[in-house]
Amino acid sequence: MADSAYLVALTLLAARELSEQQLRTRLKRRELNPDDIDAAIARLKADRTLNDRRVAAAIARMESAIKGRGRTRVIQKIRQAGIDGDTAEDAVREVFQDVDEGDLLDRAMERKLRGKHPRELDEKGRARIVRSLVGQGFRFEAVLKRLK
Repeated sequence: MADSAYLVALTLLAARELSEQQLRTRLKRRELNPDDIDAAIARLKADRTLNDRRVAAAIARMESAIKGRGRTRVIQKIRQAGIDGDTAEDAVREVFQDVDEGDLLDRAMERKLRGKHPRELDEKGRARIVRSLVGQGFRFEAVLKRLK
């Protein structure tokens, strides 16, 4: 029966990269034996098919490069995948070495401003943009500095 948990896990991982916690949750939902799940996960970790560091780096690259998110939001997404804080921090540090966070913020701000100049906005409009950009993971101070 342990082989069935392993095969299900391989099938899930073939579809997309998953963290250990995400895989464990999906296997539990299928009501597989907990001991079989543990054995399958141990086997996958031993042969490096299951690797939280690799998953964290993939999430960090996708969130920063494709979705244009800031550092804080990227860490949050990695943590939501069930990956520990140290691994998340390492992945973000590694990915953001190659990313100009100021450029990410500028592009996100351009999308939010829709061709307007920040001076054209009223207080509510500026506050809405600040909340949105901070929600995307950019530092509050950096957003305020860009708006001036």
